[in-house]
Amino acid sequence: MTGTPAELWLADDRGSLPSKEDLSSPRDYVGHDAHTLSTAGGSLARGAAAFGHGMGGAAGGAPRARMAAYKACYTAGCSDVDVLAAVLAAVADGVHVLSLSLGPNEASNYLSNPIAIGTFFAAQSGVAVVCSAGNSGPQPGTITNAAPWMFTVGVSTMDRDFPAYVTFGGGLTIEGQSLGAITLPLGQAYPIVSGENANAAYQPTSNSQLLDPQYYAISWRISVPSLSVLIDEAPRACLQVTGKIVVCVRGENDRVEKGHVVKEAGGIGMVLCNDAGSGDSVVADPHIVAAAHCSYSECVHLFNYLQSTENPSGYINATDASFGVKPAPAMADFSSRGPNVVTPQILKVSAHHSAPKPRTKYPTWSPAMIKSAIMTTATTVAKVGNPIQDETGAEFTPFSYGSCHVNPVNALDPGLVYDTTLADYNNFLCSLKLTQNPVQDLQGNLPVGLPINYSVPVNLLLRLFNAAGKPCAYSQVPNGRPEDMNYPSIAVTCLSGSTTVRRRLRNVGAPGESRVTVIEPVGVKVTVAPDMLGFGIDEEKEFTVKLDVVDADAASNYAFGSIVWLDANGLDAYGSGVGKAHRVWSPIVDKTKCG
Repeated sequence: MTGTPAELWLADDRGSLPSKEDLSSPRDYVGHDAHTLSTAGGSLARGAAAFGHGMGGAAGGAPRARMAAYKACYTAGCSDVDVLAAVLAAVADGVHVLSLSLGPNEASNYLSNPIAIGTFFAAQSGVAVVCSAGNSGPQPGTITNAAPWMFTVGVSTMDRDFPAYVTFGGGLTIEGQSLGAITLPLGQAYPIVSGENANAAYQPTSNSQLLDPQYYAISWRISVPSLSVLIDEAPRACLQVTGKIVVCVRGENDRVEKGHVVKEAGGIGMVLCNDAGSGDSVVADPHIVAAAHCSYSECVHLFNYLQSTENPSGYINATDASFGVKPAPAMADFSSRGPNVVTPQILKVSAHHSAPKPRTKYPTWSPAMIKSAIMTTATTVAKVGNPIQDETGAEFTPFSYGSCHVNPVNALDPGLVYDTTLADYNNFLCSLKLTQNPVQDLQGNLPVGLPINYSVPVNLLLRLFNAAGKPCAYSQVPNGRPEDMNYPSIAVTCLSGSTTVRRRLRNVGAPGESRVTVIEPVGVKVTVAPDMLGFGIDEEKEFTVKLDVVDADAASNYAFGSIVWLDANGLDAYGSGVGKAHRVWSPIVDKTKCG
């Protein structure tokens, strides 16, 4: 991984400036971006481990890819314009795949969002753009990087974990996760401190009453967020945690950072508990104290114990890796969810990204073809053969998994792809029926003398507007709809009576025929015409999907189905004779209720 010299193009829009050290160095002082870059393309490292846990080989998704890192975020935060500048610099340098593991707090209008505009330019320049869905799940409508030219990825679990056990109350044990370097001696109990006892000496006793019974102590702040005194601003001697296990509540600050504060305050261990909103998703982090990150349902037992005694005690025992964990994979509960609040007709999210591999094998493919290959060959089946589950226990739907779990091998041989062209994107943007030109408004709000050629991506979008600034001068479909864009999924909201959407498939294999199968959403009849398509080499064919409402009540609050195109002869279209059929899968989402 290489780094470009760091340069601040615009002060953080929250007013805080990075340090001189941060500005003058390409180093990632937070660590998040270096981590995600190594996940995408880190070289093979033998004997990799975290504090001795999980010893073995480790590599990124494309370990032979050449990597370039563009520093657009600092310890003080990120600016949209800094990110935009980095995107334009990467495109100018000729990158093939752009990975952005960042995003806004909430989704916004595509044409007033500098990052959406920059990535639109990147995609039209032949760059495959991969963006994170966000970490705001499991609440619905939390996905942020929602533009259709972005390949938006979520998070799923794997079949390996690192158990850590908390034993207390004469033999009660709860299970969590940890990659910590330290464990406590088995059977040797240590005091466990609650939120009331961990309050600083100068805090009034009444502050303890502000604690919910489930919030038992240091969450970086001394107690609950309403108590604003930071631990590192309080005298260490005032914190009554020396030699004790501290129960912390997830949130507010970094998980590992909490353990660091506990250690600095003299604590010997930490139980990091999810609150009800965080659910049962836990993370094995490399803590610097004996630690266990436990789910809310597990921590309820600990909370009850802390309430039942004046002298709670226990110990933490961390173990090495456990394999064959089931179910796996599952959608992580913190992974952001749909629906897409900007354009609900565009379904987002697949679990994990593997864009470098098809981009390497098919260098002439458009970014949309690469995205289609990954999305339509993804799987909804877990290792044991059952459907992949949602970690929260909620219904497993396209709003959590999108196109589902990526299969990198199948993505290299998709058979058919949906190729979204510039005209498709332009017609899609025009179908949003803008009343003014947000691009010109955005230009007027940018700082004078911005040292990036912002006119390049802007000019790509200005064709949507005429000289008077009225929108959609380019549109080839005056009354087009967002759901008509050639996209590898189908989503229709406010469905009444019947509607028909159009799609195009391009053959990227040998000549052959494909036949469609349909799983209908509840309350809706689905008709695909024609139901068989014959393709020559590189030939593109159009088909329609008609949705007829047969039970509006049953489909009032989102219903889910799918269409699948399969090789008509059941064999590999490339003629390998191994009996491997192409499976081009697209989810269907509909809703009869408006709003």
